[in-house]
Amino acid sequence: MSPLLSVRNLRVSFPTRSGTFDAVRGVSFDLGRERLGVVGESGSGKSMTGRAILGLVRPPGRVTADRMELDGQPILNLPERQMRALRGARISMVMQDPKFSLNPVMTIGRQITEGYRLHTRTTSQAARDKALEMLRAVQIRDPERVFDAYPHEVSGGMGQRIMIAMMLAPDPEILIADEPTSALDVSVRNEVLRIMDKLVRDRGMGLIFISHDLNLVAEFCDRVLIMYAGRVVE
Repeated sequence: MSPLLSVRNLRVSFPTRSGTFDAVRGVSFDLGRERLGVVGESGSGKSMTGRAILGLVRPPGRVTADRMELDGQPILNLPERQMRALRGARISMVMQDPKFSLNPVMTIGRQITEGYRLHTRTTSQAARDKALEMLRAVQIRDPERVFDAYPHEVSGGMGQRIMIAMMLAPDPEILIADEPTSALDVSVRNEVLRIMDKLVRDRGMGLIFISHDLNLVAEFCDRVLIMYAGRVVE
């Protein structure tokens, strides 16, 4: 079976006063319908790898690769309009801290439905139904109340679950989760991981789980890439 995502010799570099800094140096991997862990200390290039896949490295940063394909289609350095169509609809990314990812002046329901309608061209009622269904899927007990709430009215753990609901609403094929549980306490963290695991299994998705915590990744993921100084070392 061909992989969902195939990456060969991915490099991300930035010009500096003292020459070129290589943040990612020749990373290669394939992702199937599985949970792939990417582990490394701060600055090892793991988050930059995720951002490069999504086309989120801004100039003067430069991304090159021998191959970067989604379902066999090249996605390296696509025009921004095409990349926007992919982002969210086919590959989604859950960031580290929901406080900075959710818009503080929009209700949670509106944020989920707007993102969903952008990718699916559906009616506002269908989008509302989908948002409530996703809030239930991430085990939020009172989805109607949360739908009308603002981000500051929910806890960090609930904010993280809302982000996962938002990213998974359009049914992407791949989810990139960048340290999604680092700001949470242990009991909430385990709950969020369990929810992500169930959603990924039920939908047959690929998951790239980026973390600095090897123990966590070892028990949660099917395979692990260990990165150091921009390279995959193991």
